[in-house]
Amino acid sequence: MTPRLGFAAVLAALVAPMLVPGEAAAQRRQQMPSRQELGGGNTPIPLPQQEKTFPVGASWSVVQLNGKPVYDRRATLLIDQNLRGTGFGGCNTFSAAAYPLRQQGFAVGPIAITKRSCDKATLDFERSFLMALRATQKWDMVNGRLVLKGGAGELVLSRSL
Repeated sequence: MTPRLGFAAVLAALVAPMLVPGEAAAQRRQQMPSRQELGGGNTPIPLPQQEKTFPVGASWSVVQLNGKPVYDRRATLLIDQNLRGTGFGGCNTFSAAAYPLRQQGFAVGPIAITKRSCDKATLDFERSFLMALRATQKWDMVNGRLVLKGGAGELVLSRSL
């Protein structure tokens, strides 16, 4: 066998299956599941769930802290376009880096807070609110409300002006 004949034989063996649909190509087509197997002839195939978009630039007020309604306390949160979280904790104003992450994750950096003096109940509420905010790991939108969950509790916030 000459080197030229060997090269031609190898080339023919590689190119021939691409030019003529053979048994292997027919078997590959048959192995694909049919629309019937995927859920019916006219039934649409479900698409993967689209990831939610965090509502940056919206102002929120706390309506629940750890499952308890918040009526007499005013606490707010705004996360701006620069991913800076600012708000009012009930006595003091605060700010922190706040990052919505993939798969509805959420991270809050160290919180800077003013040092106003308030009554003990207000300071206790503010401390609980800021601890829950700082420990937030996940967020979700449920019935138009922002829900923040983490190791120190759950916050439910409603849109505010």
